[in-house]
Amino acid sequence: MAKKTSKRRKPTGQLSGEPLLAVFVTALVFVSAFCFFLFVRSIDNGNLPTIQQVNSRSPMKATTFSAVSNFSNAGGQAAVPSARIAVVESGPYHDWKIFAADFRDMMRQLKIFVYPDLYRKVGSFAEIFLAHPNPFNPKIGNYVSEHLFKLALLRSSLITTNPEEAHFFFLPFSVNHLRNDRRVHSEDAIADFVANYVVKISQEFTFWNASAGADHFFVCCHSVGREASSKHPHLHNNAIQVTCSSSYFQRFYIAHKDIGLPQVWPRRDEHPLNPPQARDKLAYFAGRIQNSRVRQELLDLWGNDTDIEVFDKSPLRYEEGFRRSKYCIHAKGYEVNTARLSDAMHYGCIPVIVSNYYDLPFANVLDWTKFSILINQADISLLKKKLLSIPTEAYLAMYHDLCRVRRHFKWHIPPKGYDSFHMTAYQLWLRRGIHRLSH
Repeated sequence: MAKKTSKRRKPTGQLSGEPLLAVFVTALVFVSAFCFFLFVRSIDNGNLPTIQQVNSRSPMKATTFSAVSNFSNAGGQAAVPSARIAVVESGPYHDWKIFAADFRDMMRQLKIFVYPDLYRKVGSFAEIFLAHPNPFNPKIGNYVSEHLFKLALLRSSLITTNPEEAHFFFLPFSVNHLRNDRRVHSEDAIADFVANYVVKISQEFTFWNASAGADHFFVCCHSVGREASSKHPHLHNNAIQVTCSSSYFQRFYIAHKDIGLPQVWPRRDEHPLNPPQARDKLAYFAGRIQNSRVRQELLDLWGNDTDIEVFDKSPLRYEEGFRRSKYCIHAKGYEVNTARLSDAMHYGCIPVIVSNYYDLPFANVLDWTKFSILINQADISLLKKKLLSIPTEAYLAMYHDLCRVRRHFKWHIPPKGYDSFHMTAYQLWLRRGIHRLSH
């Protein structure tokens, strides 16, 4: 026999929990909508909060420093006006402490095995695998990154001759060398060569088959590099492509698996940066207009502007435009990437990135919004308005953060510190832990 349950009567004159909750939620929605309306109206009017205002509202710890002393110490050689700037503790990083600790673990533990073709000076195609004897030859142009990575790896502490302890296996073919070899110059022939090479190592060694290539990687900076994997499904789907052409709109680039590589020019010299007060131009771009609707629109809009300099053929020396400008425009050409991004950093010019679908290098470590301006290609007509609306203190904060991240876009042989090689290796480190069969 079921027990009767007694119902408790609610005291008169007292609201239940449900109506109170409904009233609270309704009020919260109204307040949120009103705040959002005010925020949108402030953006439309150009009344963006300054860096100090943002930091004063943030629960994160902020530190105040003298712009002069810190700029001169931050890779910079450059003096700036003695403004006071509030900077969030992590600066241009998403979380410096977590990154630095994990980076130290990588330096102690990460091991990379290189297939022996890199060392063999035999066979008619030996040069395809060997390290470049003179990577700073100007003829290499802005494809030098793939050669510098290989040279840095050979001189690094990460390399191992024991494949049993390796986290990753490097496929040492050079797409740049293949592109310059008349026997395999075309994209189709390069894809055949690479596919045959992968078949060869999978027959000679057990490492590829143990993971179906998931712990293997290759490096390329030429745009035809992504086509190199097109004729070997496991190379495309499983192996890691470290590439300058890191567009997640392209069919042969897989974001979160593949890695964006900074594209640079062969450059040895390091010159002092122009300080902010010596930069009398708002923005600068120089480059070929052909094959780029974005660049053509830049030229049409700002070709005759007095604040923004846009050239198809610049009357200035290329580097002079970077040195005299506050902002330097990285506009998509045939690919999302160009060396102008690294050029801007090299010369201390804030990058303005107008290149949709660009998987920016090291974006899981660096907060690009702290030292660059990101503009959708559809908003290019608003470029000048956006740049002019940036307060001076916000520009100086970006300049300071740019000085801090410049080291990540430099190459050293042997590699050192947080340079381009080690930052790229860290991207591999984040992709470790592949489950594989025993060798």
